[in-house]
Amino acid sequence: MADLFAPLSTLQWVDRDRLRPNDYNPNKVSKENLKLLTQSILTNGWTLPIVVRPDYTIIDGFHRWTVAGEEPLRSMLGGKVPVVVVDHPDHAEDIYGTVTHNRARGTHLLEPMKAIVKELIGEGKSVQEIGRQLGMKPEEVYRLSDFSKDDFLRMMAQNQKTYSNAELLTKL
Repeated sequence: MADLFAPLSTLQWVDRDRLRPNDYNPNKVSKENLKLLTQSILTNGWTLPIVVRPDYTIIDGFHRWTVAGEEPLRSMLGGKVPVVVVDHPDHAEDIYGTVTHNRARGTHLLEPMKAIVKELIGEGKSVQEIGRQLGMKPEEVYRLSDFSKDDFLRMMAQNQKTYSNAELLTKL
């Protein structure tokens, strides 16, 4: 049985350039989602350490490592990233760790996402803010909002006082 507390007892900030990716990660992320990950770190701070082997090969956190190497995060973090070390006796366990970390994160279901968008709009958040914070284009916010097209265009125009309705329609 694994010591469930052991990885967190190794938590440390290390130079990002000491880490290296593994050669078996099946998880790919779009450029848009990397931007969203950066936005998440800027909004929430760094909430999840990168999981590494003792030789600093990444087991989980490749995409966090990737965005930490780009501005503005690289400067803001001083070139450091948080890591926890996991020392598996068998390389297969490293692979299992990579895949299970990725798969355990799950997917977003449509109805709960609709409820979230409606709640945020109900709190007065702009379409632009929701889109930026959740990594959505205005069209996606519209589809999840269940508002009529006219109501949605009025919401879009609330924060865009410089556009007339005709100009706003050409932007969509």
